Amino acid sequence: MQKMTPHLWFDKEAKEAAEFYASLFANSKVTNVTTITDTPSGDCDLVSFHLRGHEFRAISAGPYFKINPSISFIVSYDASQNKDAKDNIDSVWEKLVQGGTVLMALDKYPFSERYGWVQDKFGLSWQLITTNPEMGERSDILSSLMFVGDNSGKAEEAINFYRSVFKDSKSGALFHYGEGDKPNSVMFADFKLLDLGFAAMDSPGEHQFNFNEAISFMVNCDTQKEIDYYWDALSAVPESEQCGWLKDKYGVSWQIIPSIMEEVMASGDQKKVARLTQAFLKMKKFDLDKILEAAEEK
Repeated sequence: MQKMTPHLWFDKEAKEAAEFYASLFANSKVTNVTTITDTPSGDCDLVSFHLRGHEFRAISAGPYFKINPSISFIVSYDASQNKDAKDNIDSVWEKLVQGGTVLMALDKYPFSERYGWVQDKFGLSWQLITTNPEMGERSDILSSLMFVGDNSGKAEEAINFYRSVFKDSKSGALFHYGEGDKPNSVMFADFKLLDLGFAAMDSPGEHQFNFNEAISFMVNCDTQKEIDYYWDALSAVPESEQCGWLKDKYGVSWQIIPSIMEEVMASGDQKKVARLTQAFLKMKKFDLDKILEAAEEK
């Protein structure tokens, strides 16, 4: 189990979307679908899936949050190791644009021989790019945060903040725009928190979107002390605290959850899943003892 996992919120399409994404990439598959019942959103599908070996989670929980390009996923193809990198990108791109919206055309750019940015038919945004060793070592899928509106110009500050919270972190490349209204704004940066690769950039233009709960990051915790630490360090919007969810000072959403929950949800024991669901629906920050009690672990 990854220590940190991207989580996608859909209205009703989580399983369909996960199957579609798994069909696009090698070493990808849907690993589990569990339905939880009697929630404020009704019956909800919880979906676990792997993309290129990286763990993802998704939920179908109603039309309350809509995915937007403030968080996208950068998928890299190493042209020095894969002679078919360009063709691989073209093939994936062709499927992603069907019913989607092109945000940056698939083309040659100063920073890459092949790059494109697309929002797919489910609303999720992807950046496909060929890379080479000179661009530095990084994960082949990065969760990319775009800082817009009042957040524009805060990408580097946010990176430093996240790295201070997650002690097991690494810095990567950092490129600034240079001269202009915000000369220290980040054009591109990459970094790692726990076992998850991230990218960040500032975008000073006009945007009709910002971070929301539709894409969040799950942090799996083994102890109450760990849950308390991340909760206290990250939560900045008390009214957004619910069922292990919180929102930080930049508006990015996180889920601070006990690791045992994934095991229970994937167990197939519907009575145990139902008990656990009713227990956590009453919580804001998770109480590990009560979670374990509901899961009959103690």
